[in-house]
Amino acid sequence: MTEGSTVIEVAGVTKRFGKVTAVDNVGVALKEGEFFALLGPSGCGKTTLLRLIAGFEMPDAGRILLDGKDITRLRANRRPVNLMFQSYALFPHMTVRANVAYGLEMDRLPRGEIRDRVDDILRMTELVDLADRKPDQLSGGQRQRVALARALVKRPRVLLLDEPLGALDKKLREQMQLELKKLQHDLGITFVVVTHDQDEALVMADRIALMKDGVIAQAGSPRDLYENPASRFVAGFIGVSNFFEGAVGPDGLAVDGHGLLKADVPGALTAGSTACLAVRPERITLSRDAALADHTGVAGEIVDLAYHGQDVNLLVRVAGVDAPVMVRLTAAQEEQGNFQPGQRAWCNWRPDHGRILTD
Repeated sequence: MTEGSTVIEVAGVTKRFGKVTAVDNVGVALKEGEFFALLGPSGCGKTTLLRLIAGFEMPDAGRILLDGKDITRLRANRRPVNLMFQSYALFPHMTVRANVAYGLEMDRLPRGEIRDRVDDILRMTELVDLADRKPDQLSGGQRQRVALARALVKRPRVLLLDEPLGALDKKLREQMQLELKKLQHDLGITFVVVTHDQDEALVMADRIALMKDGVIAQAGSPRDLYENPASRFVAGFIGVSNFFEGAVGPDGLAVDGHGLLKADVPGALTAGSTACLAVRPERITLSRDAALADHTGVAGEIVDLAYHGQDVNLLVRVAGVDAPVMVRLTAAQEEQGNFQPGQRAWCNWRPDHGRILTD
């Protein structure tokens, strides 16, 4: 198979549990050698979809194809895919080497081939020096790498990962995100990861499918979902957005008390219909003077300031807007502006940085 060709195709798949439809007519194609993330809140159907691909659940409708062949009814142990569970499920009485070799031994491969393949994957996952230790002698990150090595040593066409970093602390999780991405790139195997952490998906994935209520709300590159959200749900789940409610006009959104906030109007929206304007915090320029030329914006009062080291988040209370508007500045920008709670300020942004959306 060539890079970019379809390795897994999910075609019109539906899965119900009693009266609950967990996955509803989902269609998506996973490409050869890509890192694909299934992202969404709890209960959105992402784990069920992963289990359908793995063969641990059978769909009520639709098909699942691997390299163009229908595997919909093929049992999990007959599919050339491997699922790594969040718990890692390592054998506590076995060494790292024995844990990694276990699957190959169950497949009754020749001893020499098992040894060579285990040695290769231990080197690739930087576990050679830990090969004789048992799981209780390892850190969380090391156990995660052992589980990865055990899954990868079988050379699956696709590796499925269910919240693989969920058990790690924040700093280690961020480190392992980069390690996991590098490992996937070096191996060239298609990875499909389930996560509820949007930052994790943005860092690791080549493409993301954001799910809601059993359907895919939007699929695309991390940059596409962040910069061009298709709905208010996507804009609110991927990153942080400020929302202004109003009525669609010919050149933007008319917001009570603030006039017309200029933005491109999607062709599907009609004048006068209700919508919202989404603006990212880092796209807003804060000024204590009037609105900047060639910008659109709103006036308000700074009510809070949160220091995050290199960034500073300022909250601006704006009349008629339910939540304070968040503005993200670099520490240098905030220091230069000398912004303080209680000051009146203008939130300005370029019209092309605002996006008119519906639910």
